Amino acid sequence: MTTQPDHGRELIPRPERTPDSVRVALARIAPHRLGEMERHKEEALAAAIQDGKIGHLQHWLTHWQAQVEIERRPDLAARYHAALAVVHGTSGREDPAFRPAMNELRAVEAEAQQAVSA
Repeated sequence: MTTQPDHGRELIPRPERTPDSVRVALARIAPHRLGEMERHKEEALAAAIQDGKIGHLQHWLTHWQAQVEIERRPDLAARYHAALAVVHGTSGREDPAFRPAMNELRAVEAEAQQAVSA
């Protein structure tokens, strides 16, 4: 586990940057997303085999490490799920609430990416 700044109560410690550690962490805090993670892994693996580039797998791991970061931190999870609810509640991209909610989703994801990259 790594040292991290204080963001309030965290549900679990930040997992190490390994596929197994990230999967175990996701299983603890968002088990309903394990199937999504597995499908994404299969897509990344197929792309890596096709292109001969490991970057697809590195991107997959970084993405899921950030998703775990969001779910393990109530401050980020609350912002993320509130913005996602707004996006899902809009009538489409032309809805005035759509763009601010998408901006918030991107901001949360960027904060999570930065936290796991530090």
